Amino acid sequence: MPGVPEPELPRSVKLAFRFIVDNFGILFLAGVMTAMASKVHQLGFDGTVEAVWELIEGNPVGNLALALSVVVAGALYLVSRPRPVYLVDYACFRPPPTCRVPFSTFMEHTRLINSDERSVKFQTRILERSGLGEETCLPPANHYIPPKPTMEAARAEAELVIFSAVDDLMKKTGLRSKDIDILIVNCSLFSPTPSLSAMIINKYKLRSNVRSFNLSGMGCSAGLISIDLASDLLQVHPRANALVVSTEIITPNFYSGNQRSMLLPNCLFRMGAAAILLSNRGREAARAKYRLAHVVRTHKGADDRSYRCVYQEEDAEGHSGISLSKDLMAIAGKSLRSNITTMGPLVLPMSEQLLFALSFAGRKLIDPAWKPYVPDFKKAFDHFCIHAGGRAVIDELQKSLNLSAEHVEASRMTLHRFGNTSSSSLWYELNYIESKGRMRRGDRVWQIGFGSGFKCNSAVWKCLRTVKAPADGPWADCIARYPVDIPEVVRL
Repeated sequence: MPGVPEPELPRSVKLAFRFIVDNFGILFLAGVMTAMASKVHQLGFDGTVEAVWELIEGNPVGNLALALSVVVAGALYLVSRPRPVYLVDYACFRPPPTCRVPFSTFMEHTRLINSDERSVKFQTRILERSGLGEETCLPPANHYIPPKPTMEAARAEAELVIFSAVDDLMKKTGLRSKDIDILIVNCSLFSPTPSLSAMIINKYKLRSNVRSFNLSGMGCSAGLISIDLASDLLQVHPRANALVVSTEIITPNFYSGNQRSMLLPNCLFRMGAAAILLSNRGREAARAKYRLAHVVRTHKGADDRSYRCVYQEEDAEGHSGISLSKDLMAIAGKSLRSNITTMGPLVLPMSEQLLFALSFAGRKLIDPAWKPYVPDFKKAFDHFCIHAGGRAVIDELQKSLNLSAEHVEASRMTLHRFGNTSSSSLWYELNYIESKGRMRRGDRVWQIGFGSGFKCNSAVWKCLRTVKAPADGPWADCIARYPVDIPEVVRL
């Protein structure tokens, strides 16, 4: 009748209908398997292979159930196994010669900017022992006297380093904007609105459904955090490409005060960026350079000393900067030990694991004064990329891991040529190894990064093909004269 509402089905009936329709295949298979189990029970099944074939022979339902069981089992295996993550290629920003800051230029600007003679002498001593060379670069805003750390200048630096690296990566790989499914950008100290990831989306007109992430405040090890995040996302999104961009924007972070612990970053940090293309597409395996084997992350932020050892704050005069604690190297060493304790069982041969286990048991059960056994990681890795955070960082890891001068050559030369480029330094080091023609198929690479918080993160890559020395890239114009001798002290 007009005006009389139609009767509605109860909500429970609707839910039941949807459940049955959405899961019909599973429910059908379950019913068939139940029927077969009942039949087996009735026939007194003895568990032999012959009995199985007798049961299903001439039985269409049994054959269908067997086929469905195989299909479901195969599907479950394919879905549950980890997807391989390939590093197709990467590109590093090469600063223009106009941005170079030779020692004489750096110290002349320091004297003109800072009237405190003690601060000037302190920075001179730091620079003399830093391991940096004469070709490191600072952004244009830092070449002014005094520097001009404006938002506009910071954005200009970000566009220069990020767009240059991404452009080079697209040129090398043939990557198109529409091919990017995941975008991850990490920059610790410069976090504008809109974000740096939005800046890339706008520049390259990425798809509206791109999954974008912007990581800030995570220090120099954030590059490996980005790799770990990309790897996790590639596990749940099939046939996807991930673009990872690692950088640190120097412009807004110049410290103009006189506190010594906050003057160190002025002397060590330089401009740089890296763009990395990761993929889980099977067809990329043929041209990819590396496959990701492991990522191990260690966070010591629960400890107050670790939490404050790299700390952004204002000094007594209100100048903002990054304060580096005197305990930094001790805390880094402790974080490294925790990281390699987790990494060891994943990569070390059984002989090294056994020696480590015996040493650990001996210290616990017999004599705590026993010197702990340090596993020989040279038996697990062919190349080491240690974050070029400073000369002391490289020295400490070389000593702790008992590495040769050749093992840390890439880190020392990167620090000398480019300075501390924060999270992107690991990629300059990897490019150094490639540029020297040392990367062979089957080689394993260990990247180790340290960052505020305090964090020690590491990643293991397996080389899929022998990598030819690149004709371009950040080392193209100078690799022939490296390695160079780096004196303990450069007198200025």
